[in-house]
Amino acid sequence: MCLAIPAKVLEIKGRTAVVDMGGVNTPVDISLVQDVKTGDYLIIHAGFAIQVLDEEEALETLTLLREFLSCGEEQ
Repeated sequence: MCLAIPAKVLEIKGRTAVVDMGGVNTPVDISLVQDVKTGDYLIIHAGFAIQVLDEEEALETLTLLREFLSCGEEQ
């Protein structure tokens, strides 16, 4: 199963962006998307940004992912 996860852009260096993925800063390739800016949220899959996301949608998705992951902790 594959999962694409929203991540916030912290800095941009050429065609690479450093993003925050759940508290882990990681480089991703941004050559597949246009007009990426620091502070944007991106959908990341396999080390590539595949879509720019608006902040509200990104935060809602991250909240849902956290809720889903916490379901297993309650058992």
